[in-house]
Amino acid sequence: MRAFVVTKYREPLHEADVPEPVVGEHDVLVRVDAVGLNQLDEKIRLGEFKQVLPYSLPAIMGNDLAGTVLRVGGQVRRFRPGDEVFARPDKDRIGTFAERIAVAEADLAIKPASVTMLEAASLPLVSLTAWQALVERGRVQAGDKVLIHAGAGGVGSIAIQLAKHLGATVATTASGANADFVRGLGADVVIDYRDQDFEQLLSGYDLVLDSLGGTNLEKSLRILKPGGRAIGIAGPPDPAFAREMGLNPLLRVALTLMSRKVRRAARTLGVQYEFLFMRASGDQLREIANLVDAGALRPVVGQVHRFDEIPQALASLGTSGTRGKAVAHGPASG
Repeated sequence: MRAFVVTKYREPLHEADVPEPVVGEHDVLVRVDAVGLNQLDEKIRLGEFKQVLPYSLPAIMGNDLAGTVLRVGGQVRRFRPGDEVFARPDKDRIGTFAERIAVAEADLAIKPASVTMLEAASLPLVSLTAWQALVERGRVQAGDKVLIHAGAGGVGSIAIQLAKHLGATVATTASGANADFVRGLGADVVIDYRDQDFEQLLSGYDLVLDSLGGTNLEKSLRILKPGGRAIGIAGPPDPAFAREMGLNPLLRVALTLMSRKVRRAARTLGVQYEFLFMRASGDQLREIANLVDAGALRPVVGQVHRFDEIPQALASLGTSGTRGKAVAHGPASG
C-alpha cells in the first residue's frame, strides 16, 4: 500500500510501501479519496509535538480524510461498504496520507452530501477545532462578541461562519487583501493586522479564538470583558491539557511553567485562558455535516494538489497565504 511516511523527525516525507491497515471489530476500512493538509502535519514531521505525541517512527502522516468505506468490523453499526465518509482520526491513529486507513467508528461520519470529496476533506480538523472552541467550550450564543484571529485561514474561515450561525457579532483579523473575503464569510468587523492594532479598536468581547500565540494572545486577553475567555490553539499548553493527555509529571511541570505568564495575566484581568488541542469526534462531525448541507457552513478550499505533491505542499503552508484549506487528491486519483 502506498503512503507518505516520516522515518526521522525533520527529514522530508517520503513515499513508501507499507502494510495494510489492521481492521478491528469497531473499525471501518476507508479508501482515501482526498486529504486535508494542515500545519499540524508539518509540525509533527518537524518533531515539535514529540514530547506530547510520541509517535513510533516510521509513521504514516496525515490528519484529515474523505473517502469511501470498503469494509467494516464485526461490531460496526453505523456504516457499510460504499458509504462516503469523512474524519479526523484519533491522535493516536493518524495516517491519512495513504491508500487506505482503518478509522474507529466513533471518529467517522457520513460526509456532507452537498460537497465534493476534496471539499469534505478540508473540514474535519478545522471544523472540529472551531466547534470545540465555540460550541463546546465557549458556549457562544446570540449577542456574544467573538474575535477570531487569522480569519482567512483554515480554522478562521470555518470559525467565522460557525460563530455567525450561533448569532454572535464577529470580529476578525486579516490582511487588507482578504477583507472582502472574510466579510463574505460573515465577519462584522475586520481589522487589517498590517496597519491596525486590534487592541486599540476592540473591547468588551466575550470570547477570543487565538491561533497565533505570543504577544497576540497577551493583547487578546485585554480586549475581553470581565469573565471573558481566550481559547488558544497555538499555545502555550496549560495544566488541564497536560492532565488530559496523561503526560508524565516532569512534562506536566514544564507545561505549567510555559503557560504561567499568560495564565497569571488572565487572572489579573479577571478573564480566562484555555489551551485547546482538538479531539476526534464522529458525533460532532455529524452536526457539522448537517450545517454544511443546510448551507450554514461552506468549505473553503484554497489549493488543490496531487497526492505526490503533498511533501512540498506541506512545507509551503506557512508561507503560501492560502485562503481556507489546502487539500490533495488521494493516491488513486492523483
